[in-house]
Amino acid sequence: MKKFASLTIPAALLLCLGCSEAGPDADPLEKILSAGDPAIVRVMENPELYELQIRYTRIFREGDSVRFEVHDFRVDPGQYHYPASTVKFPIAVLALEKLGRIDSIDRDTRYYVEGDTLEDSFAGDIRAVFAISDNHANNRLFEFLGQDAINRGLASRNIGPARISHRLGYHRDDTTTRPLVLYRNDSVTAQTLPIENNPIHRLELNGIRKGTGYMSGDSLIGKPFDFSLKNYLPLPSLDGILKRVIFPEAFPADQRFDLSPDQRTFLLEAMSRLPREAGYDPELFPDGYCKFFMYGDTEERIPESVRIFNKVGFAYGTLTDCAYITDRENGVEFLLAATLLVNENGIFNDDQYEYDEVGIPFLAALGRAVHQYEIQAKK
Repeated sequence: MKKFASLTIPAALLLCLGCSEAGPDADPLEKILSAGDPAIVRVMENPELYELQIRYTRIFREGDSVRFEVHDFRVDPGQYHYPASTVKFPIAVLALEKLGRIDSIDRDTRYYVEGDTLEDSFAGDIRAVFAISDNHANNRLFEFLGQDAINRGLASRNIGPARISHRLGYHRDDTTTRPLVLYRNDSVTAQTLPIENNPIHRLELNGIRKGTGYMSGDSLIGKPFDFSLKNYLPLPSLDGILKRVIFPEAFPADQRFDLSPDQRTFLLEAMSRLPREAGYDPELFPDGYCKFFMYGDTEERIPESVRIFNKVGFAYGTLTDCAYITDRENGVEFLLAATLLVNENGIFNDDQYEYDEVGIPFLAALGRAVHQYEIQAKK
């Protein structure tokens, strides 16, 4: 798949990278996955078991235009994987869009959900969504939008299949959002009305029921875990959202997100900001905490020359990352998205997943291997 379009990205955020020449490999992803790194070899011995999917996009700059060269491994939007916190990415984008349509509030407006004690600004919540993947921040944005508006916003951009149906971190059957209390100033508040949303319908996809059992409270239920009412954001759709944010002019105007230059600059800063840059304790949240590719398996600081614009997700044994990675020192850039399931015992909701042993080492090694391939391809 190849696309040609003009490109405009804020100079403060997009590194001025030289144009790459296409490498000789017909399938660079095949070469990358067979390079011999033990963390990659372990998963590649049985990619079906790990439900592995990868999309690697090479970027070629040609004057004022950009060309994408996409390479896939087992990518299938009809094969369900739980998207976990990656759904926070489109929710944050669409929240910024909605704020742009309301004159009385902006992203610095502080607010809270009626009946809750937690409050922040919209900007603070969006930063927290990316820096540490905060569930409370996401859920407040979810209440601001409602799932019907989220799904309409994604469908209208032609990103591919997607269905956002629920909040994260806790279960609530009611599809009606809760009112928000908005601060007009220090002493005056306004309250939004609840948003009615359509009932959630069951998904029918390959792999929608997984494993051999699941925990319900203290009881083991001896049947596959049913994801049919869960969120659905397949890898190509997630990749499509990222590309529309990073390279909006590579898409027709009606498929772009309606963000002002200021909003988009803010969003890109939030996506690339490390936990320590957002004020979080680096002992608790090292640089790689939400940067799985290249750095997820280390507590070392990410070099200043490398910036990663991404969103990760991890829950129910599934790990996903979708990222635009730039390296100023070596003059390379690429897009990478991958998901895999690490649940050796086949039981869900038991918190016994091989995140640290298998999943994160694989994603980190994959990111480094792609990065190294891009460096070699420039020589």
